Amino acid sequence: MNIYEIHKYLVDFLKTEFEKSGFNKAIIGISGGLDSAVVAYLTKEALGGLNVLGVIMPYKTSTPENTADAMHVCKTLGLRSRIIDITPMVDEFLNVDRHMNHIRLGNIAARSRMIILYDLSARDNALVVGTSNKTEILLGYGTIYGDTACAINPIGDLYKTQVWELARELGVPEKIINKVPSADLWVGQTDEGELGFSYKDVDKLLIEMIDNKKSDSELIAMGFNKDFIEKVRKRIKSNEFKRRMPLIAEIPK
Repeated sequence: MNIYEIHKYLVDFLKTEFEKSGFNKAIIGISGGLDSAVVAYLTKEALGGLNVLGVIMPYKTSTPENTADAMHVCKTLGLRSRIIDITPMVDEFLNVDRHMNHIRLGNIAARSRMIILYDLSARDNALVVGTSNKTEILLGYGTIYGDTACAINPIGDLYKTQVWELARELGVPEKIINKVPSADLWVGQTDEGELGFSYKDVDKLLIEMIDNKKSDSELIAMGFNKDFIEKVRKRIKSNEFKRRMPLIAEIPK
């Protein structure tokens, strides 16, 4: 599919799945970043702005620019919106453990946002729409039962580089498209800094490794670095638990 066809397919997907489930309202956590903006644009087109609630949930270290960009997306699309500061929720955990590191704090922030989104979905009889892309899902770059929690996800089969392309097709502001990818979990945090490689480089590898099912020897022959291949494969395998439902022991009958 070309990017125009993907655009139309995803809007139809949202329309169809919402109708099948009996819901006509959506809740989206909007961060001011690329992925949530793309999902907001798609969902607005599918359901109409008044049926979408954009929830902006900054923490005290969040960049004010991201909150402003998230509000801009909501206003541009005519979405209902709400800002909820998660600082009191998150800082309660800091009172319990003052030695908490950045990773744990980021997980708590992500799960606090999930609690808010699902509470609002219960209030409004709405579905939570997810914003994780295929690159993040494969690499486990997300918090289980946090930012990966949702009822429906229109971009989960799109690599990050494809989401950039779709953003331009949808008319997402260039300021957001050109922003350095960041979960905004702490000051100076970036996705690529944490991952240790760029989305552009890893997407090239993932397309050949996952979609085209190339072996390591074939990937090396194509010019990919052996250490890079091994690092990505290991990361995919170690995060498999995030991509499946909880395992339930089946009792022999």
